[in-house]
Amino acid sequence: MVARIKKNDSVIVLSGKDKGKTGTVIEYLPTEGQVLVKGIGIMTRHLKARKQGDVSGIKKTESYLDASRVMPICTQCQKPCRVNSKLLEGEKKARTCNRCNDVF
Repeated sequence: MVARIKKNDSVIVLSGKDKGKTGTVIEYLPTEGQVLVKGIGIMTRHLKARKQGDVSGIKKTESYLDASRVMPICTQCQKPCRVNSKLLEGEKKARTCNRCNDVF
C-alpha cells in the first residue's frame, strides 16, 4: 500500500482552528496516524528553568495533528487531492492525483 502522506509534502488542513492553512510535513507517524506540519497547530508551553543556567520562558512549537485532518496538495494542479496508487514499470507503486491522474 502506498502512503497517502509523506515527509516534505505540502498539505492543507481540513478541520480545526487552523482550517484552510497550508504547510509542509515535517514528520509523519504512520502507526499512530499523526502528522507534524510546519507552522500549523502551534502550541504554547511555559517552561521553568530546571538547572542553573537554563532559561525559563514561553516556547511555541508545532503539535501533532491527526492524519485524517490534512489532505495533500497536488504538485501539478495545485489543488487538494485524494491519492490513488498507480503501478509503474518494474512493479513500483507511485502516488497519483485523483483529479489530474499525474504522479506526484
